[in-house]
Amino acid sequence: MGKVRIFGEENLTPQPSLYLPCRLDRDTLETLVQAMGGGGVTFLMERHLRPEPRMMRFMESAGRVLEFDFRNCDSRELREQILEHLQQGRDVLYVPGIPNRDLACLSDVPMPFMMHLAALHIAPVPVFVGFYRKGYVRVVTEEARYDSAVVDVRPKLEPGPLAGDRTLEAWMEASARHYAELPQLQVSLARLLVEGMRKHSSVRLEDGLDNTGIEYGKLLGVSMALARWLRANIAEPRVGVLLPPGKGGVIANFACILAGISPVNINYTSSEGAFESICRQSGIKRFITARPFMAKLPQFPWPPAEQIIYLERVLKGLGMSKIATWVAFAKLAPMALVNKTFNLDARSGGDEAALLFTSGSSGEPKGVSMTHTMLVGQVLQMYCKVELDKDAAILSSLPLFHSFGLSVSTLMPAIFGIKMVTYPSPLDAKRLNELIETHKCCLAVTTPTFARSMLRRAGKDTYRSVHYFVVGAERLQDAVADEFMEKCGVKLMEGYGLTEASPVVACCLEETGPTPEQPFYVQAYKRGSVGQLLPGQAVRITDPDDDNVRLPLSQQGMVWLKGANIFNGYIGREELNREVIRDGWFKTGDLGSVDLNGILSLGGRRARFSKIGGEMVPHEVVEQAVDAFVTLPQGFTGRAVAVVGVPDPQKGEALVLLSAVHSTQLGKEMDAIREHLVASGLPRLWCPREIIPVETIPMLPTGKMDLKGCRILAFEALGLPL
Repeated sequence: MGKVRIFGEENLTPQPSLYLPCRLDRDTLETLVQAMGGGGVTFLMERHLRPEPRMMRFMESAGRVLEFDFRNCDSRELREQILEHLQQGRDVLYVPGIPNRDLACLSDVPMPFMMHLAALHIAPVPVFVGFYRKGYVRVVTEEARYDSAVVDVRPKLEPGPLAGDRTLEAWMEASARHYAELPQLQVSLARLLVEGMRKHSSVRLEDGLDNTGIEYGKLLGVSMALARWLRANIAEPRVGVLLPPGKGGVIANFACILAGISPVNINYTSSEGAFESICRQSGIKRFITARPFMAKLPQFPWPPAEQIIYLERVLKGLGMSKIATWVAFAKLAPMALVNKTFNLDARSGGDEAALLFTSGSSGEPKGVSMTHTMLVGQVLQMYCKVELDKDAAILSSLPLFHSFGLSVSTLMPAIFGIKMVTYPSPLDAKRLNELIETHKCCLAVTTPTFARSMLRRAGKDTYRSVHYFVVGAERLQDAVADEFMEKCGVKLMEGYGLTEASPVVACCLEETGPTPEQPFYVQAYKRGSVGQLLPGQAVRITDPDDDNVRLPLSQQGMVWLKGANIFNGYIGREELNREVIRDGWFKTGDLGSVDLNGILSLGGRRARFSKIGGEMVPHEVVEQAVDAFVTLPQGFTGRAVAVVGVPDPQKGEALVLLSAVHSTQLGKEMDAIREHLVASGLPRLWCPREIIPVETIPMLPTGKMDLKGCRILAFEALGLPL
């Protein structure tokens, strides 16, 4: 049992109590029982979800066993039985069995059981149990494969209702703490990249722009050659990178990381004002790009030539022989020599590894310093949740200035030896589909808007190889999900992330359910949700109008996050940081709730609500209802409508509808939309006041709706001051 560590022994109560662990195996069960005193324990178990035989033998020898039948059990009767054992001076320890569940699931307690145990109205002592591995592959693991485990006894909850919510909250906070303390998260991202690419040196990056490829071993060598040049020629701690996904963008980023310089991947569709803001906030004075890429974006406010590092010119200047030497060094040199040459561990943990900026969808971009712990933590979190074989390929088309494009689409494949199929634009649906088919990609990530465009150009077998097709950045509309399933047999899975969270917080990846052998399961997929929280991620819910009022997880409110993947604050924005960071918790600005399976459902951005007649009206709900009603023109692939709140002298605010699919008979169409919304069960108060025809709904390159652009269109059309 030396591999099991126990925490929180001071929370073991002197009086007999009901203990609720999220999971147990034989060793963690014995460790917990010994800490509880070794005797006088009653083991509570569901008759049809029995622990494995070794655990049963221990339970029968170490105490009494109290069984209940979930489907035929009366809560009051079970409560009286438990209270009887407590009154006899015996602790009652619930022992979960092993239901069907997703990879790296927080709990082995199905939601109906949680509800049943909470309904007992006996104040429980939550116990978090986590299983971990020593390496980097699936660091959060299952009971049969772990190298170490923690048993963390949390303080006894106060009596009262919603014990299930509060138990889950306690488990998540302990999970976040222990995940953040894993030694794997304290390593240097540079070291992890080097070790991974050396180990998988024959895996290739396939560049879909020119149909060329490069092995990871050679890619690492070229990155090392550029890193040495950067260290000799760049004195600043940060360098701007203006390159899309592809060989050049990956080499530039990896070279910066190896050189101990933070790459600042810049949105190359930014306005001049946004670009100037990014440069000012980050302090960057030099920029890595390539002449062919510059030629494709003549409208971008490029900096003066003396500030630009032309990637192709530098690599050509180094010469083929020198680069070949570095490739051989990357593949063959002892790791100790590589470490000495690049001082791989000079920056790690809380040191900055990269700097990204938020999309600026609702204002000026904000700088998010991505630490080594954040990026390593995110990569390991995501790898815990996916099942990929040795020939797996990932479609990497999200921009490198998008946090998913950097962390999951670029760093994760390099570290774990997954083929990376890159393309410089997520908008070219036809080419993306071709790449998925050609390279048999198993993981594709995009936004619902881009996914709809891809579907229009897909055949029924286009996505045959895709095991995970994940969409995020905006709400997934039921019509898009249904059309994907009907046409291609693909279930779109929705995820949720923010730049500040590196970015993934939660994601639907698998659909668990009952089997003939095991009828009990922990639900991992729920339509309309964004999935289970990633391992090591904690959530807190507060009143949307008062940060100091805590709400149950199951009640919709403001979502706060805590975990190794969460940032520490925006650069140079101390006043804002005091508003959004409290005791390590990050206020997301999103409304949501968490069910007892740990599944997060979002209610929308707080900024995407209008207060009309004293009632909070969610824009996204109205948009989804309108989307279900309007008829899209043949071949239309963009976003059809957007709701914007505008001032109203009588009701405070009113809704207007920006529409890319209406241009005539607006009054008649508006009446029909109102009738549909009311028939759908929405209050008349939620109906838009009028339709404003637009050529297109403004979108950001990441696939998110440009809220600022939408607001400008609406206000200008109505003659309102901005």
